[in-house]
Amino acid sequence: MGEGLGRHDQPDAAPRLPGVPEPPVSTSAHQALPPEAAPEAAAAQAGRRSAPAGPAASGPRSPAPASTARSSAVMAAGSLVSRATGFVRSAVIAAAIGTIGAVPDGYAVGNALPTIVYMLLLGGALNAVFVPELVRAAKEHADGGAAYTDRLITLCVLALLVITAAGVWAAPAIIGVYTDYTGEQATMTTAFARYCLPQIFFLGVFTLLGQVLNARGRFGAMMWAPVLNNVVVIGVFGLFLGLSLDGSGTLTPSGTALLGWGTTAGIAVQALALLPALRAARFRWRPRFDWRGSGLTRPLRAAGWLVLLVLANQAAFWVTTRLATTAGLEGGPGYGAYNNAYVLWVVPHGIVTVSLLTALMPRMSAAAADRDHAALRRDVSHALRSSSAVVVPAACALFALAQPIMSLVYGHGRTSADDTAAMAAILMAFAPGLLAMSGQYVLSRTFYALGDTRTPFLLNLVIVGLNASLSFTASQVLPARWAVTGMAAAYSLALFVGWLVTGLVLSRRLGTAGAWRSTAAGACARLLAAAVPATALAYLTTVRAGPAGAAVAGAAGAAVVVLVFALLVRPLRLAELDSLLAGARRRAVPRRRRTRR
Repeated sequence: MGEGLGRHDQPDAAPRLPGVPEPPVSTSAHQALPPEAAPEAAAAQAGRRSAPAGPAASGPRSPAPASTARSSAVMAAGSLVSRATGFVRSAVIAAAIGTIGAVPDGYAVGNALPTIVYMLLLGGALNAVFVPELVRAAKEHADGGAAYTDRLITLCVLALLVITAAGVWAAPAIIGVYTDYTGEQATMTTAFARYCLPQIFFLGVFTLLGQVLNARGRFGAMMWAPVLNNVVVIGVFGLFLGLSLDGSGTLTPSGTALLGWGTTAGIAVQALALLPALRAARFRWRPRFDWRGSGLTRPLRAAGWLVLLVLANQAAFWVTTRLATTAGLEGGPGYGAYNNAYVLWVVPHGIVTVSLLTALMPRMSAAAADRDHAALRRDVSHALRSSSAVVVPAACALFALAQPIMSLVYGHGRTSADDTAAMAAILMAFAPGLLAMSGQYVLSRTFYALGDTRTPFLLNLVIVGLNASLSFTASQVLPARWAVTGMAAAYSLALFVGWLVTGLVLSRRLGTAGAWRSTAAGACARLLAAAVPATALAYLTTVRAGPAGAAVAGAAGAAVVVLVFALLVRPLRLAELDSLLAGARRRAVPRRRRTRR
């Protein structure tokens, strides 16, 4: 049901909830502008030269194209390295506890709860409004927003402590709401939840400190810190394997504690890793409790529609979790398998689309603030065409190479061949929806740039409602072996419907005539035309090369995808893809020349 701030046990270690339409979380200063404050924040970003000097006066500006490209490259590089180490993390976790069964499902559910509680009670509003409020304070306050920042962080830290304590205390009740587990399965999952729920505090601290950095134009630390999270978790699960704390197929209490506390330690290290960057930015936090009349209620008032969006997303996640865990209890792939496929599926989206929109958001917001809809349409078209040029080939690869990908990432230790085949089917069901997820992300961020959070919330209900109903139908009609696969296909279909409806509404909002004849629509259509032969040939190649091993089959299939798209670049006029390939050739040629010298 989409992505929300949520999961940690995934290739990039960035929080995300599988199957939940994504709320506008600000993982950087330029992502998802907030409720009604969006136009003012965009104007502040565009006109930061007029801000008073002070601790927060180095807030973000509307970047020039070179600056946008540079910021996007830094964030994409951090995301890429984070996800690369995340693949190793996923492989080690799979080797330690498997991918389908009671233990991996219990761990996945228990580790998801911190984000569920965090997003429900604080995270949605915090992510949506924090940076723009800092920018506003830096511009309007005589001290550059220093006192306001100290008060806001103090209030949020205290709230995080209370929420974390309440979550740990209520862990059994929360497990009961999200699953039908009983007996030993409920006991184990509750133990995982209690060890993992302290992550709530560190998730919030990571968001707070990261947004302070982003408001000062420092993007690298927040994108690279998850690498340390991955390293810690790899070490913890490696230690688990070395000590053989599996209890001959079931987790011992000491093994459960090690894995749960170790996962929480990864989030804690991720948060603390931001401290050196804050010191370099000359930020010093001083707790302040003089909140009365300081304007701290403004962010909460601004977050109204976004809070409703988070609530809708959490309702969708509840449906997904209940249905997937039930399928697992009935002997089929469960929530763990669904999550494993999901986190691989969203990798191209996170690296390409999120990084691109994060860098473009200030420029789009400035255009919206100036009511320059022509410039905004150009940016939206550029984002759709540029992201699709990578996302469509990536979707082809995920579909055609699903079996070798799952074998390489998860096919270790306790994961059987049947388990990888089941997860490969789930990944194939997800794959077509990657383009729709990317497109929906671009369009929803355009509404946020316009300062409109109500419309995305209402449009998001289309995806949530359709996905929930189709997922329920799949769970009732399909056997347990295929129920979760049907749920993944349901989400892909819901995303396409949501993208279509959102596109129609945004076209009317921007005054676009003949949206179906637009440059972006034509580019997507031509990419999809190339995707058909690329996917078919790559799948056949993967099947034929299968006996040679997953690595050989995957490499052969990937080469076919690249080759087919490269051959069709000129005949189908795939301009953005042609530019990407030309850039790769330019970077490769000088390197060869230097080697010859």
